[in-house]
Amino acid sequence: MNTSLQAAAALRALNTLALPASATWLARIDDVRQLAALRADPRLAGRPRFILGGGSNIVLAGDFDGLMLQVALTGRACVAEDTDAWYVRAGAGESWHDFVQWTLAQGWPGLENLSLIPGTVGAAPIQNIGAYGLEVAERFHSLRAIDLVDGQERSFAASDCRFGYRDSVFKQEGWHRDGRFLIVDVTFRLPKRWQPVTRYADVANELAARDIAAPTARDIADAVIAIRRRKLPDPATLPNTGSFFQNPLVDGAVAAALHTAHPALPQYPQADGRVKLAAGWLIEQAGWKGKDLGPAGMYEQQALVLVNRGGATGSDVCALAAAVQADVAARFGVTLVPEPIYLGMA
Repeated sequence: MNTSLQAAAALRALNTLALPASATWLARIDDVRQLAALRADPRLAGRPRFILGGGSNIVLAGDFDGLMLQVALTGRACVAEDTDAWYVRAGAGESWHDFVQWTLAQGWPGLENLSLIPGTVGAAPIQNIGAYGLEVAERFHSLRAIDLVDGQERSFAASDCRFGYRDSVFKQEGWHRDGRFLIVDVTFRLPKRWQPVTRYADVANELAARDIAAPTARDIADAVIAIRRRKLPDPATLPNTGSFFQNPLVDGAVAAALHTAHPALPQYPQADGRVKLAAGWLIEQAGWKGKDLGPAGMYEQQALVLVNRGGATGSDVCALAAAVQADVAARFGVTLVPEPIYLGMA
């Protein structure tokens, strides 16, 4: 079995911020049988591992002295059906956006609000990606993964994943950093009694502008795609990782005090009593929208997006992120948490 193992592999083309870095070893995984050979390779014994999807959720702050596993496992199919739902499986290396559009083309709605999110299917449950009123956790059924410690396959049901806001057991246990589990495929439960999710103002306004009163799943997907294209730059032309910071969650008392001091700050009450704040608004009010620090900057159309203007390094990105965090904390008393993983830091 060819493991396609590369030494001193360049990573600039494998991360959407286009940051220069290298991995001591890189293996592209398009067959799970490759993993046994890699586990047995004495050159890799004891080395750190990192599992790479689409490279849209990492900041390469330096070189990675270990084994990077680039997941390229493909395939997609409806594997079961009952009176309530379709159960649709996709390989972990499939493009998330392409997979969503494929489900809609088959007549299986449910993922449309998550259109145009970058990355791969396998990364979606790790981050519990979400947008415009929907999270992956709400459509997730199960996943299969290989434990790279013992080589055994393990299945994770929704309850095993301990989903939270941009969170899962994979992050809580640190497995997203130490490469413990390589996700093979993910199965989603797509409801036959589908109801549109249009409570976010951007989506409702876009549909209204299109004079659509009773939207289909395809209508919502088209609206979300249009919104995201207006707000977010294409990584192929302006390197970025999408939203760089999480929308912070604060308790009710903090939210009330912030509302008194800043009535225009968008707030979204959560079921657990906490309140989600709009990170983009905080960053813009702190003066960072469209502002650069060296070759890295915050995008002029959406303050939440950190971009590489050309030639930025991981150090440049880290410096900018830290400066934005410091200014938001000083002005609002709110701590911003980066969404991407910082990799290769000393």
